[in-house]
Amino acid sequence: MFFAVFGGVWLGYYALQVAGPQPLPIGAIALATGLLLALTYRRYRQHRPALVAEPPSPERKRADRVFHIVNVGQWMVIVVAANVLVNLDLSVWVIPLVIGVVGLHFMPLAHVFAYGPHYLTGAALIVLSVAYPLLAPQGPASPVGCLGTGLILWASALWAVTAGAASGRTGQRPAA
Repeated sequence: MFFAVFGGVWLGYYALQVAGPQPLPIGAIALATGLLLALTYRRYRQHRPALVAEPPSPERKRADRVFHIVNVGQWMVIVVAANVLVNLDLSVWVIPLVIGVVGLHFMPLAHVFAYGPHYLTGAALIVLSVAYPLLAPQGPASPVGCLGTGLILWASALWAVTAGAASGRTGQRPAA
């Protein structure tokens, strides 16, 4: 569900950068985000009884603790590093920084939740954060970083509710 929403936010920011506050692209992204959110919520509700019935184990408690530490750490790194970049007049690098840090945060989560697709999501975001500033004509200011991030997050959400679900894998919950 997080990937659906955050993917929509990144795509909305991309649309604002490219077309300005035009209602058609923003509305289309909002509609697609809502549909993807509904699909992911439906999948969550299907598996919720199994998640609730799962007894609290030391592994589960550890995974939850790591999840919270990684997410708090991610936001602390983003806030501090973004402020440093802004104060050094390098604010154009904030978006690639955020994309890279978000990508990096998936690596420990993939391990602790034993959810392999997070490695792919994280790696894709890390590669995007490094590659697009070097390849895009506008460098790090290019809106293509936002586009790529949104699409990667949406692809990950779709994978979790379609291909991953079709394999019958319920495993531990994927987390963002």
